[in-house]
Amino acid sequence: MSRAEVTVLGAGAFGLSVAWECVRRGARVRVIDPNGVAAGASGGIVGALAPHTPERWEDKKQFQLDSLLMAADFWREVEEVSGLTSGYGRLGRIQPVLDEAGLALAKFRIGSATELWGDAAEWRVEQASGKWCPVSPTGQVIFDTLSARLHPRQACLALAGAIEASGGEVIRDGAHEGAVVHATGVEGLVAMTAQHTREVGNGVKGQAVLLEHDARGFPQLFFDGVHVVPHADGTVAVGSTSERYFEAPASTDAQLDDIHARAVAGVPLLGAAKIVARWAGVRPRSRTRAPMLGDHPFEAGAFVANGGFKIGFGMAPKVAEVMADLVLDGVDHIPPDFQAVRCL
Repeated sequence: MSRAEVTVLGAGAFGLSVAWECVRRGARVRVIDPNGVAAGASGGIVGALAPHTPERWEDKKQFQLDSLLMAADFWREVEEVSGLTSGYGRLGRIQPVLDEAGLALAKFRIGSATELWGDAAEWRVEQASGKWCPVSPTGQVIFDTLSARLHPRQACLALAGAIEASGGEVIRDGAHEGAVVHATGVEGLVAMTAQHTREVGNGVKGQAVLLEHDARGFPQLFFDGVHVVPHADGTVAVGSTSERYFEAPASTDAQLDDIHARAVAGVPLLGAAKIVARWAGVRPRSRTRAPMLGDHPFEAGAFVANGGFKIGFGMAPKVAEVMADLVLDGVDHIPPDFQAVRCL
């Protein structure tokens, strides 16, 4: 490969998506990650791409909506170029309605979803029915048609494959040439904290379990703080915990057992499903909880894309677009609250 115009440090959701968008626009791109593709939090198993509630609208919610609506075309092209699956599918999400107050609020949100989402998606209140439906005290559930899912690790491998098929590099070591984008997750947040007077961000541990149960074609579920995500390969992911304090970042424990038990209590047919894998990883959360994008606050001429936390894959298509605009064309479309210097 000739000298890179863009070097992306980090082969997770943000780094690979930014690199892919730069490659699509004709740039020579090198992705460097000493640990390999999807070695960190982006190598997880859950992959719930879900919207914010349609109310109290602001830049973060609009950005995520835009990204979710871009996702189908984004992942379709990645799959076509790489020949690999991302596991993407926009199949919606079911949530139980717990009480009469919740039912009134859910019905109110039908109107706000129509106003804010337009004809792109629906927020409906329906009768709970079927075995693939969480237990609902009111007998009613919310179904939104905007939520989607993918398989995080498969999606990263597909992105890496698309980059390489288009002439880019995805390597473990190499020269930092051209515009440098730091997308190094928790490691990057720790490095920025060391250069600042207060914590820039931190890692939040998550645990998830993968079950052998074929529910492909069914929507994802969210109840009792648990995401239940059917994947296209005939597995179901259940997650996840949010642990600020932990000693073993890659180990699972009784907290995951509790998540699994809550999933089975809500959807009893999962009780017979064999456990295929248990996963734990540490997700990067900025101090403001917003993604950190744009000019690097401590490295002149460099850029940063970090802080995806729980919504990194859902934000990735739009993050890729605005970062490529900035890195390649010098055009800044990043919302003010996402600007890295404002997240310090």
